[in-house]
Amino acid sequence: MKFEVLKKSRLKRNIIIGIVIVAIISACILTFTKAKYRTTQSIPLVNGTINYSLADLNIVGLYINGEEATELDSSKKYTLDTTQSTCTYKDGSTIQNLTLNYNSNTKSFSISPYTTKGTKCTLYFDEYMPSASETILAGKNLATRTDFSVTVTEDTTGTIYYEDTSKGRTYYFAGNPSDNWVRFGGFYWRIIRINEDGSLRLIYQGTSTNETGTETQIGTSAFNSSHNNNAYVGLKYTTNNVHGTGTNSTILTALNSWYTSNLSSYAEDLDGNAGFCGDRTPSTSSSSSNGSGGTETTYTYYGAYIRLVTNKQPAFECENDSDLYTTSGSSDGNRALTYPIGLISVDEMAYAGGVQGTSNQGYYLYTNQEYWTTSPSGYLSWALVFAVDPNGRIDYGAGVDYTYGVRPVINLKADTQFSEGNGTASNPFVVS
Repeated sequence: MKFEVLKKSRLKRNIIIGIVIVAIISACILTFTKAKYRTTQSIPLVNGTINYSLADLNIVGLYINGEEATELDSSKKYTLDTTQSTCTYKDGSTIQNLTLNYNSNTKSFSISPYTTKGTKCTLYFDEYMPSASETILAGKNLATRTDFSVTVTEDTTGTIYYEDTSKGRTYYFAGNPSDNWVRFGGFYWRIIRINEDGSLRLIYQGTSTNETGTETQIGTSAFNSSHNNNAYVGLKYTTNNVHGTGTNSTILTALNSWYTSNLSSYAEDLDGNAGFCGDRTPSTSSSSSNGSGGTETTYTYYGAYIRLVTNKQPAFECENDSDLYTTSGSSDGNRALTYPIGLISVDEMAYAGGVQGTSNQGYYLYTNQEYWTTSPSGYLSWALVFAVDPNGRIDYGAGVDYTYGVRPVINLKADTQFSEGNGTASNPFVVS
């Protein structure tokens, strides 16, 4: 009797031990399986407010930049190529009208229509490349300027300034930064600003990184060959029409010629909508705008004169769309340009640190040369356009038939990306 009780007790003990051993082995297998799964399938999925594990969305194929991969690098950002990515239901039938979205910041998916357990997906990703404007702004200190009666000469590397306009926010360089260099089209350029729409405005610097000298311009030209009419202050003009655009100025003809010889093959990279402001808002008063004058030989002061000579307060926005020179396919401006090339405005010179009547050899727009802006100054028995003198001083009294340097300005499209560089002269941003 005692033997039978002992035997039953041992049997019960063995069964319990066996159950414990099986439980331990099962737990180990499950843990190993989950660990392996997390290593090779690390992409979370979200469908609306319903959370799925990846077991519910079986990723049977994963590709990055066209190459087969096992997982996404959590330290990088990606965009999902929805044109190639596909999903099928558990039974193998294709999901119709599939919508897939991937949030690179949260590392999550949204998928529709509703999918059931066992859905299989083949996903194609491209490593995310920031736009040129994102690259420029990354890590920058943001600042504003309010006093434009004083020059800016200090080293402003690492800082970018901003101004809010009715079109949005624009970011611009001022003073003497060392991080606004770009190489594009075989030439070096300096970044003036990021326009409100994200396009990038550049001014010609030359075939090398020399900051002064005649190499910083494509040559010299008169702004217009005649000076005895208000019309000749226009980049394009029509006599007896304040905002006319019927005839190319002498300097625009020179710009167009240089463009066709040097940049026409890069047309797809250039934005013709951002435009170039040559504000011809007329006034017979030098202290405030009254809308009078601007034709024939009437004494006239234009908008930039009142802003920068009288008030020392520049503005990025162009007062009149008829004076915003854009190309024919543009949605804004006068659509009068044949090619997307122009000149810097005197307002942009002032934002950068220049002041009318004051020398400045310490800001990045100083070249030790006289060169033109696109901004009319006035008609005072002579058609006058703003220029920059060899000391970096903004000059309102440049007669349009004088011969000064020509520094082209272009706008790169908002989706432009830099392939390399950090913006310094020795390692400029590169648009390839």
